[in-house]
Amino acid sequence: MTRYIRRAAALSLFLLAALFVNAVRVQVLQADGLNGSPANRRPAIARYDEPRGNIVVGGRPVTGSKDTGEQLRYERTYLDGPLYAPVTGFSSQTYGTTLLEHAEDGVLSGTDPMLGPLPFWNEFTRSDRPGGKVLTTIRPSMQQAAYRGLDGRRGAVAAIEPSTGRILALVSSPSYDPGLLSGNSAEVTAAWRRLNGADTRPMLNRAIRQTYPPGSAFKIVTAAAALESRVVRDADAPTDTPDPFVIPGTRTTLPNPVPGCRKASLVYAIKWSCNTVMANLGTKVGLKAMLETAGRFGFNDDALRIPSGVAVSNFDRHMSVDQLALSSIGQFDTTATPLQMAMVAAAVANGGELARPYLVDRTTTWDGDTVRETPRRSYGRAMFPATALELRRMMIEAAEKGTGTRALIDGVTVGGKTGTAQHGVGNAGTPYAWFIAWAQHNDAPRPAVAVAVVVEDPEAAGGEISGGGDAAPIARAVMIEALKAARR
Repeated sequence: MTRYIRRAAALSLFLLAALFVNAVRVQVLQADGLNGSPANRRPAIARYDEPRGNIVVGGRPVTGSKDTGEQLRYERTYLDGPLYAPVTGFSSQTYGTTLLEHAEDGVLSGTDPMLGPLPFWNEFTRSDRPGGKVLTTIRPSMQQAAYRGLDGRRGAVAAIEPSTGRILALVSSPSYDPGLLSGNSAEVTAAWRRLNGADTRPMLNRAIRQTYPPGSAFKIVTAAAALESRVVRDADAPTDTPDPFVIPGTRTTLPNPVPGCRKASLVYAIKWSCNTVMANLGTKVGLKAMLETAGRFGFNDDALRIPSGVAVSNFDRHMSVDQLALSSIGQFDTTATPLQMAMVAAAVANGGELARPYLVDRTTTWDGDTVRETPRRSYGRAMFPATALELRRMMIEAAEKGTGTRALIDGVTVGGKTGTAQHGVGNAGTPYAWFIAWAQHNDAPRPAVAVAVVVEDPEAAGGEISGGGDAAPIARAVMIEALKAARR
């Protein structure tokens, strides 16, 4: 009898051990896989069981949450959705999250460990915390001015406070309402297909996720390289640039938008956007120095975050001399986001030092206690202060007497540079109108804003779209709002 009891006890112990091993396998080894399984709805139910924290612009929430009474209880709502879509992105029960909704998901969903009273409090207590708030650097009046200026045309605007790197406006057009994607109904699926299938690509964030040929706006970078490398020692002195100018290694001549570019000075070349002078200077600077200068402004940086990821602005690392000549005037394979070109203007405005751009001022708990605050950080020195001073003078000349007069503001110092980028075989591609600028009250110690505007016009011929005519007025409207805010 005792022998049978022993056998039964041994079998029971074996079964208990097997159950324990299986529990460990399921709860530890397979936990991540089971949690991530599409068949497991528990994580989704828990995620949407509480209202999501809000994204705040100018002290006002531009997001909210709606109680649907469904199993996935709370859906995201948006105030002025199309206006702020390039900032917020979307939070969808079907398609996930993008932009700030993604980058700050831990705070907004309440899962960030720093939201608890003690570090990792949530992990120990398994308690749910209300979603926190994300306070952005965006100024509503500037955002609205940029959005109105584009007026549904394809394009984008990025504006930065040069001394701090705070992003003051970030607009992409045409836009969309992220609230259309919040739920999980058939209407959400239909909206997703419609938006993704639209020729105008309204869900593309053109301000930070689309790169364009910067055209003549890039000549500010080339001018900085020419001054820094001492290829140009006197910006007012004539250069040895012939006109017509044959691109080295080819039989192709470069056109100029105005007469008088033969042997023109750097100041004149920036003022009137002489292609021949800037292409010639770029080849004399050489690929290595041009690469180094472009890199100091932010080109070829694949790690830039604001905190959303930013597309890489490109200046080719390997080029022939003819390709370098075209790249030096913002053509060939040179491409840039509007944010990148705002960084170029900001570096000039800030005396050569480039502040790292950022979009989130701080994050807080639901009741306002600060969780994290974004400090001012330097991206690096793009150029010497003396170089920046010369470029400021050139950009002021271009705005006051050259191609950027439509950006001028009474009683304010404005520096600007236009650009009209044509590309493709025979310049048959979509032309882009650029304007980069900065503005400073005459009695202020530093510029209030640096801005970049790009306008696409697939219907226009190359001569019917221009940085001075199409983009500069939008930049002016945005700068006016920045200057008003600086006076408050």
